[in-house]
Amino acid sequence: MTLFITAFGVLGVSASGPLIAATLGATSVTALAIAFWRNAIAAVVMAAPVAVRSPAQFGRLGRREYLWSAVAGVALAFHFVCFILSLTLTSVAAATALVCLQSGWIAVFSLVRGRRLPGTVLAGLGLSFVGVLAITGLDLGSSPEALLGDILAVAGGALAALYTLAGSQARRTMSTGTYTALCYGVCAALVAFMAIGSGQRLTGFEPWGWAGILAITVAAQLVGHTAFNHLVAVMSPLVVSMFILLEIPGAALLAAVFLGEVLPAGTYAGLGLILAGLAVVVLGQRRTRRGDVPEPGLGTD
Repeated sequence: MTLFITAFGVLGVSASGPLIAATLGATSVTALAIAFWRNAIAAVVMAAPVAVRSPAQFGRLGRREYLWSAVAGVALAFHFVCFILSLTLTSVAAATALVCLQSGWIAVFSLVRGRRLPGTVLAGLGLSFVGVLAITGLDLGSSPEALLGDILAVAGGALAALYTLAGSQARRTMSTGTYTALCYGVCAALVAFMAIGSGQRLTGFEPWGWAGILAITVAAQLVGHTAFNHLVAVMSPLVVSMFILLEIPGAALLAAVFLGEVLPAGTYAGLGLILAGLAVVVLGQRRTRRGDVPEPGLGTD
């Protein structure tokens, strides 16, 4: 079941970059409108079953749950802003690759907090990052505009790491439905505030624009993000973020097929390296658990 959820999660987030790029390029939809509606709709969809079947779940939540959900929602909001804007400045392959390096940021955050990572985990991360470089090649920073897009994508990756780590803390005592409803709701509210402040409209788009928003919401948010938000309760945040690296070749393939972008020459070699690195990290994490060494995270309450 976990493998099935992971596969659907990877497929969903892989569609995110190409769908966003296509929607922004062919319609009048704004970047913040995409971020707002995908989270607002998903929050309602995820909250509805909980509200009908077990409404008391929300009442039982304490300050800790609300705090971590809010941290995750804020990080997710700024992650979306950085990632979506990066897609308008650089290629889908480059933006997706850089924003998916959240596993590296999780490792950095863990080291800063004094957590020792096994050598096998670091080796796996390095192997996967070589795979990322094989896919992106020389596409990074090919122009001043693309460089800005790359920087935004890097920032988006750091924010995604914070979102994943905060989510892993919240999911210790929260169901997937309650957590995602709160997290997506906080994200949508913050994005709406940013849209009002920046003058970006959230409505008044053509039918194809709304179709794009709906497709992004279903594939990337309800399937992709929600799948990984489920997994952070049963896997280390580092392992979950490593699975997200598979979005890079997935997005490159989809962009090549549907947007006509040139498929990076190293896509298949990069995919193999990412999978090899993922296997090494998973094995390293298992050895870590056997030795009772704390897994990467933000710590306890």
